[in-house]
Amino acid sequence: MRKKLLLLITGLTVILMLAACGSKSQDDVVKELNGKLGDLTAYKVKAKMTLKMGSDSQVYKVEIWHKDPTFYRVNLKNAEKDQSQMILRNKQGVFVLTPALNKSFRFQSDWPQNSSQAYLYESLIKDIVADKNAKFSTTKDYYVFETKTRYQNNSMLPFQEIKLNKRDLSPAVVKVMDPDRNALVTVEFSKVTFNANFDKNDFDMKQNMTRAQIGLPAMAAGGDKAFSVKYPTMELKGTQFISEKEVEIEDGKRVVLTYDGKKSFTLVQEKVTSKAVSAAPTYVTGDIVDLGVTIGAVSDHSISWSNGGVDYMIASKNLTRDEMVAVAKSVQGDSVK
Repeated sequence: MRKKLLLLITGLTVILMLAACGSKSQDDVVKELNGKLGDLTAYKVKAKMTLKMGSDSQVYKVEIWHKDPTFYRVNLKNAEKDQSQMILRNKQGVFVLTPALNKSFRFQSDWPQNSSQAYLYESLIKDIVADKNAKFSTTKDYYVFETKTRYQNNSMLPFQEIKLNKRDLSPAVVKVMDPDRNALVTVEFSKVTFNANFDKNDFDMKQNMTRAQIGLPAMAAGGDKAFSVKYPTMELKGTQFISEKEVEIEDGKRVVLTYDGKKSFTLVQEKVTSKAVSAAPTYVTGDIVDLGVTIGAVSDHSISWSNGGVDYMIASKNLTRDEMVAVAKSVQGDSVK
């Protein structure tokens, strides 16, 4: 009887040891991720990004290229609205390209190092490593981390859930959440290729603009100068609509909306005409910000973006950056003032 009991205990010990060998701890996974970060030289990624905006959602196909140390190419395409934009970083700087409008902007920015980026693998690793209080769990196929984000003002999107494939620690799903842990941004990775190869001009601004324009319908030189004025649907306490002024300009129309109160601001809308791509892209002051429907530039007192052939700008001395971003996101359609 004693011999059988010893055999049973020995057998259970072996099973527990084997189980322990097959399960990695949080420290083990973080250590491996740190090693991967050091060895990460190049990758190509395909993903689907869903942005929840109120009752609506915007879905983007995302293609990410990265070449160590600082070359990036992020192509975002909204198939439903046939819109695409590209964020590009090379030796010359950071650019945002809008191929359908022949427009390119150059930013004086350290993007993507300045905040979290839900679709960049190395950014996710940095978020995991930086959060010493990150929550960790496992499923059959995934290691799951819940971490704080590193957005400049992360009061709106303070948390994220990161699922990594157990087989190679590649990203599987990322959910960026509001304070109530509702997922407002979801990135689902479909293909990750490490140690990818790139051609000489894969991160060249002009080459990428030309490639992206292939197959796009030609735009008329002047285009339709008329456009539908849009109004922000977000309500700011103590702020009210004051006036709407239309100004004729040389090649189109400009509309200026004025809002007064404790959170006063001015919203300018101007029709964009198609122009040839300049060898020197338009310089933009500010940081890159994702507005859901488009990429914008935000600074301390203004935010600007283009959407549907129209340029928009909000200027204010009373709104915070977060508030300007929120108001900009709400400029979605015709609405009451």
